[in-house]
Order: sequence, then C-alpha cells, then structure tokens
Amino acid sequence: MKEYLQIANDPILWLMCLPVVALVAVQAVIFTKRAFQTAHIVKLTKEECWHAFRVGAISAIGPAIAVFIVMLGMMAVVGAPVTWMRLAIIGAAPTELTASAMGAKAMGVEFGSADYGVLQYANSVWAMTLNGSGWLLFCGLFTHKLDSLRDKIAGGNTKLMGEIGGAAMLGTMAYLTTGHILAGGGRLIASVIAGLAMAVLVNISKKIPGLTEYNLGIAMLIGMFTSVLIIGF
Repeated sequence: MKEYLQIANDPILWLMCLPVVALVAVQAVIFTKRAFQTAHIVKLTKEECWHAFRVGAISAIGPAIAVFIVMLGMMAVVGAPVTWMRLAIIGAAPTELTASAMGAKAMGVEFGSADYGVLQYANSVWAMTLNGSGWLLFCGLFTHKLDSLRDKIAGGNTKLMGEIGGAAMLGTMAYLTTGHILAGGGRLIASVIAGLAMAVLVNISKKIPGLTEYNLGIAMLIGMFTSVLIIGF
C-alpha cells in the first residue's frame, strides 16, 4: 500500500498530469472566446452573454462541491495527481471510482485493500483512461451528426426543435436521477429534497428574478445537507 501511494503522489506524476489539465483550461478559454465572438449570429448582446456566463458559473458551484467532497476520498486511494487529472476531464468522481475498482478487480484484488499495489494501481489508471476514451471517441465521431438528425426529425419547425431539445434535457436529467432514487437511502432523500427545493425556488424566482441563476446550486446544497442531517439522526 505504502509503496504504490508514494508513486501515486510522486512529483513526476504531477508533471505528467499537468499537460492534460492545462489543455482543458486552454479549451475552456477558447470556447468562451468563440462563444462571445459568434454571439451576434444568434442576435445575443454582450450583456446577455455575460449574464449567461455568470449563470453557468454560479450553477456549477453545487456540482463542484459534490465532486470536491468525493475527490477527497478518491485522493486517498488513487493519489492527488491522477485524481486532479481525471476530474478535470470527466468531473464525475463516482464514475472514476467505479472504473478504479473494476481495474483492481480485474487484477484479483479489492480496490484500496492491503493487497492493492503498484500493478493494481496501474491497472486502475488504465481502466479510468479507457473508460473516458470511449466517451471522447463517441462525441468526436457522432456529435456533429446529431444536429442534422434533429433537423430531419423536426423538419425545419423551430418550435418542435425546441421541444426536442427540452425533451432530450429532461431525459438526460431523469436518467442521471433515477439511479440515485433506486439506490435508496441518503441518495434517494437528497434527490427528492433537491427536487422539491427546486420547485419551491422556481416559484420564488418569479417574484425575485435575480434568484433564478442560483436555483440549481441552492437546490443541490439543500438536498445534500438534508440527507446528511436525516441519515445522521
């Protein structure tokens, strides 16, 4: 255990992970600049762009806190450099932990157990990397074709295109939430409470429009803290 953790937190590994994280930061800057430069195509003003940017940044606080909490546990078994790199790319700590556990089981040991050594750690890193590569390949090969598919289905009807986009978003959120609901326990409580909190916040936002951009983060925090309080008692 001690031997593999020394390697997992070695300064050289920090240097190896740095280029990937730096690339993500560069991409974020490029996408932001391109979004502002092309905003006029969809008739968005600079003020509207900055408002959207602020809403996105604030909404990301809730998910970021959740990832940060899980990240602390992940660092204890995977090491800080790889955790930093993986969450900078994917941002889904539970998925990365699952991949790590699968990599360890493929080597015949339990993830983080006394038998978990350097080879098992290397296999866990491979499992995380290959798992993420599948998503990247699919996005790279098929994302650009989804727009044409949507246009064919909608037949140029802008209202229908909006409804298709909304339905896709609802389906995505339902898929992500269903797993937590079926798991029961604290995850079920957090999901239900966060959903109820979001419904209340949406109604409050009709009277206080400035609250709208904070709704998602607040709802997630309410769900998490309520779950912890209930499970604790």
